[in-house]
Amino acid sequence: MSISKKMDYETASELRSILSKLNITRNKVTIDLDNDTIEVDDDYAIDDILDSAGILTQEQAKELMDEVKKMREEDWN
Repeated sequence: MSISKKMDYETASELRSILSKLNITRNKVTIDLDNDTIEVDDDYAIDDILDSAGILTQEQAKELMDEVKKMREEDWN
């Protein structure tokens, strides 16, 4: 269970500026300071988008998802 805590305007503004420099524009993120990572809450998961599009086979969708995950991991390293 997470607990929300209200930030003052100046702190929120500074965080927005920092995240913007990292090309993160989503409203919800999870920052893990122990692992030095930021997790962006997607409105839609990639598999939901691919499934609803119906243009890829399951194998192609899996390959694409694996490639996206790999690229995200490389971005953090």
